[in-house]
Amino acid sequence: MQDLYTHTGSTTKAVEVNKVLRNTYALLGMTVAFSALMAVVAMALNVPYMGLWMLLPYFALLFAVEKTKNSAMGIVSVFALTGWMGFTLGPILNAYIAGIGIQPIVTALGGTALIFFGLSGYTLVTRKDFSKLGGFIMTGILIAFVAGLASYFFQLSALALAVSCMFLFLSSMLVMWQTSEIVHGGETNYISATVTLYVSLYNIFTSLLHILGVMNDD
Repeated sequence: MQDLYTHTGSTTKAVEVNKVLRNTYALLGMTVAFSALMAVVAMALNVPYMGLWMLLPYFALLFAVEKTKNSAMGIVSVFALTGWMGFTLGPILNAYIAGIGIQPIVTALGGTALIFFGLSGYTLVTRKDFSKLGGFIMTGILIAFVAGLASYFFQLSALALAVSCMFLFLSSMLVMWQTSEIVHGGETNYISATVTLYVSLYNIFTSLLHILGVMNDD
């Protein structure tokens, strides 16, 4: 009888995990598509680069997602956040196209897809537990963010490149960590999981784009 209960519990957990995975990837796909659309809109309107001002709505929308993630409004908050991030990406893409052409953008997109599907696929297949990486990743991201602010205000190009490399590495680790959390039942809210994976994708793409841009300038 105990074995029956254990088997039933394991089956229920597997069903719940699969549901979170399915909902997360479905919502992630839709938000990436919507974000891309908003980027195209911003490019067509020739929206100027917003600099650090873009962070104010970003943090406000991130707060809104956290507050509404357990309700239907959470979906609205996710699309508002990812739409805004896509919109602010438009001016950056325009600057790259005007400066060095579209090739680095295409390469960065391909690299982002390869990294995401490779790392998430690896985690799903091996089912390795990366939960212990959480503290390291969050600390690293905080350090990288502060270093990024320093490179922006003091115009330190070498530091900016180092920050991009840090974000590329940490965001890649974050993909594995978040996927592992879903697989092992540590993350049961697909809205939270979607936002984490989307931000990771965004950071991987922009970091690759910056690195490729520097290489092309040379």
